[in-house]
Amino acid sequence: MDSKLIARLNFYSEFKEWYYKISSDFGFDYQKDSESRDYLSNLLQKKVNKYNLEVILNDFQTMIRSKSNILIYGCGPSLESTVDILLKNIGKGLFSECLNFTADGAAILLRERGIPINSIFSDLDGITFKEFNSTDFMIIHAHGDNLDKLELFKPEILKFKNIIGTTQVEPSNNIINPGGFTDGDRILYFLRPLLKPMQKLFLIGMDFKNIIGKYSKLNFIIDQEGSPIKQKKLQYAVELIKWLKYKMHNEIYFVNSSSISERFTYLSIRDFIDIIK
Repeated sequence: MDSKLIARLNFYSEFKEWYYKISSDFGFDYQKDSESRDYLSNLLQKKVNKYNLEVILNDFQTMIRSKSNILIYGCGPSLESTVDILLKNIGKGLFSECLNFTADGAAILLRERGIPINSIFSDLDGITFKEFNSTDFMIIHAHGDNLDKLELFKPEILKFKNIIGTTQVEPSNNIINPGGFTDGDRILYFLRPLLKPMQKLFLIGMDFKNIIGKYSKLNFIIDQEGSPIKQKKLQYAVELIKWLKYKMHNEIYFVNSSSISERFTYLSIRDFIDIIK
């Protein structure tokens, strides 16, 4: 067992300048972020079976290293069409041969299509727990604006076996800070220290444009234009992925998304199929 995993995943010392910049720009309350972290920490300590973050992280790393290709799903407007085209042209076998990690509400589409979900990264504004009992891991983010969601889902958090808590302020004994800001870019930050060098990351529905996909929020029915605040959050996510990219040894591809930066590599669906097969 790797007893240093928790330390490797705590990226706060490197990331805190980003946090203070983002916090200042959006007017986030440091105290509320800390209160939310502490609430989740105390909740995890009350789980029926003794909570052992180190064991869960080791199991998570074992799962991550089990397959060469990792598909990461965001809630952008290209999500649904991309997944449906892949299902039509290749079938569900493709998804079973890869690991599938979702940002929040993207998990709803995968569940609707019968695609296995290995992990969901969420601050609980795009999903509910009850539909995802078969998910291997839940990574729940605690911040100043979702304390009410943590309270709402307290029974589910207490019952779910493999749950990992994250924060955007200093980590605590059982809550880690892997870096990242939105659910989507936080996945990359979380995976960074756990990957093998040859593993490839494919981003699906990670559009980071002005239009927000219908799976972004539980009450969305159609894609819609994001608020100015949401659009600014997505621009930060793009900058954070650029910053992280130079710290990673793994190849990162955007699949079936329009270009947002010349620093990223973009694949058509056909190119993606050729690589993945």
